[in-house]
Amino acid sequence: MEPNVRFWITERQSFIQRVLLWTELLDPTNLIVSVEKIEKSRQLLLTNEDASRGDLEDKRIQEAWKRSLSTVHPDNSKLIPGPFRPAALLPFTAPMVFLSVLPVKNLKSMILPQVSFYTYSTVFSIVNGNASYNRRPYESILLGAGVITSSTFFGLLPRLLQVKFSLSSILSRNVFPVVMLAQLSGMNVIASRSLEPMRGIEVMDKDGNVIGYSRKAGTKAVKDTATSRVVLFGTSAFIPEIFSYFFKRSQFFLRYPWSLWSLKFSCTVLVMGLMVPVSFSIFPQIGRIQCSELEKEIQSATEETELFYNRGV
Repeated sequence: MEPNVRFWITERQSFIQRVLLWTELLDPTNLIVSVEKIEKSRQLLLTNEDASRGDLEDKRIQEAWKRSLSTVHPDNSKLIPGPFRPAALLPFTAPMVFLSVLPVKNLKSMILPQVSFYTYSTVFSIVNGNASYNRRPYESILLGAGVITSSTFFGLLPRLLQVKFSLSSILSRNVFPVVMLAQLSGMNVIASRSLEPMRGIEVMDKDGNVIGYSRKAGTKAVKDTATSRVVLFGTSAFIPEIFSYFFKRSQFFLRYPWSLWSLKFSCTVLVMGLMVPVSFSIFPQIGRIQCSELEKEIQSATEETELFYNRGV
């Protein structure tokens, strides 16, 4: 069985335990760890099938799990490209989120942040989504291009209306863009991974044996990931706006108005730094689904009452 799948199935963790684990997996050093070290870690886990995260006395096992879980895709055992590993989400998207909700004066100033954010989000979702179903490279490219275009258009729409009609109320200037960012982040995941509910993803028993392909499991995997993304980006954009609202009424702002943007950016990074492990931990990495909820052909193929699937990130 793939070591990462074995880990997520056997280590039944609570929400708090998942958060603590993700704080380790999101270590920036996981972005630059060498392929040689990853391969050695994987070999160690493959030759020690009974190795668990609880083996505190063996630091090599602990480090091997950390490298494997943070750099290797659990469906195909392939290395995740560095810029799209889970640890890269914060440094890449935090500046984009900050720029995406800034007040705009013209069309040019808002296009680049929106295009950058939705391009990265789309590729991140495709790379880290479930990879157990058959898909051709050109399908992912065409799908990604369509999702980037549509997400960017709807992301720019409230800003275009704001500029065209000179809307300056708090609702149109601060609240609506944040709401749109949160909703579009979820819709971006649903659209980017739309092939999973259409073609079905692998469902397996507790030993990792594939029972079949389920569209219902694919739907649940995408829905759960979209929910976590809404929580992540919605919270990360909303709290800095609340902070800015009260900060503008302080004496410090009246004396140093230029400090607003640096403090707002720092707040965005801080909130996202806290919310990334929380959002990744809302649902288990390897989801569980009752066999009675799946297709009849899968129910007839096993006597198990509960099956597992990779939710993706």
